[in-house]
Amino acid sequence: MITIIIEDEKPAARLLQRKLEKLHIQVGVMLHSVEESIDWFSKNKHPDLIFLDIQLSDGLSFEIFEKVAIKSAIIFTTAYDEYALRAFKLNSIDYLLKPIDEDDLEVAVSKFKTRLPKQETVQLDFEQIKKMLTNPFEKNYKKRFTVKIGQHLKVVSVDEIECFFSENKGTYLHTFDNRNYLIESTLEVLEQELDPKDFFRVNRKFIIPLKAIKEIVLYSNSRLKLILPSFKEDEVIVSREKVSEFKTWIG
Repeated sequence: MITIIIEDEKPAARLLQRKLEKLHIQVGVMLHSVEESIDWFSKNKHPDLIFLDIQLSDGLSFEIFEKVAIKSAIIFTTAYDEYALRAFKLNSIDYLLKPIDEDDLEVAVSKFKTRLPKQETVQLDFEQIKKMLTNPFEKNYKKRFTVKIGQHLKVVSVDEIECFFSENKGTYLHTFDNRNYLIESTLEVLEQELDPKDFFRVNRKFIIPLKAIKEIVLYSNSRLKLILPSFKEDEVIVSREKVSEFKTWIG
């Protein structure tokens, strides 16, 4: 059985690959853009199964099917909510909402295995897809996080969060009262869960809420330095490639 992953973020693709290996599913290829995928499918035998992210770095993954007739089973991996996905009239095995739950992944793989003999060309309703994306369903973003403190659990509202940061392979939230809490997530997952109007990933290490920015200082190599109310453990730098998008975000 040949399986490929088409996923925008490379870390997310590797994480999904590790989860699939636990289910004894070997991933042959990982692709990360529409252009790369079209090129690969044009030159190679199509796989039995594709794990397909809807939003890729250079466009929607549905554009792949406009160029190539795919004859593979598809399991979608997406941050779109369940009701929005019902608008897609697609010949897919299943869809998995991010962050991907391992139990849901196992169920989706089992569905695929029961339908394995039925290899059919995927049919997509592009008009319905475009309509859904033009008038998207309202997405519910994360409003609170549950953190563990010893044997106790604490609920932290997003309004209390000064920043999220990664350190030593862990992800932390830092609150306005100058406390750090380890959370079971990654910055890649948080980008999907947080409202982009309020939160921005300024570099590989930090996600910052707009309300936490106290000062913005010009920094070397055309970058920007952010001063936060209480976080002093490290400099918060807007990476050069993010500066233009960041300026648009802050208005």
